[in-house]
Formats: sequence, structure tokens, C-alpha cells
Amino acid sequence: MDTDTDAVLVVGLVLIWLGIPSFFSAYASRRSPLAAALMVVLGGGCVAWAVVTHPGGYALFDVPDVFFHVIGRLL
Repeated sequence: MDTDTDAVLVVGLVLIWLGIPSFFSAYASRRSPLAAALMVVLGGGCVAWAVVTHPGGYALFDVPDVFFHVIGRLL
């Protein structure tokens, strides 16, 4: 596995995962959802970059293995 693109994929997924509820929370309380929207856009860019630059791309069933591999490397 290519560790650089794996880490970028995980960071992008975490940014999206945190950005979506933050976006709806800001929208519901009539605050500007700019920071949350930026998180979602940056996360999407990270995911897109990782998928494009990883040799062979990523399959949907590879994502949990990649996620736990990166987390395991950090611990």
C-alpha cells in the first residue's frame, strides 16, 4: 500500500465526516457555515487526490482496511 495516499485518504474522510454535521448545525442555528463548507471541500479534495494518485485507485471495500492501517500506524 502507498502510505502517503492512504494517510491523505483518511484525513479527507475525517474532514468530510466532521464537516457535514458542522455544516447542518451552523445552518440550523443561522450561523455562517463557511468553515464547515471549507472542511467538506478540502476533505473532498483530499479524497479525490488520493484516489487519483494511488496506483490502481481505491475500491470501496478497501477503505476500512486503509483506515485501520493508518490508525494502527499512528498508535
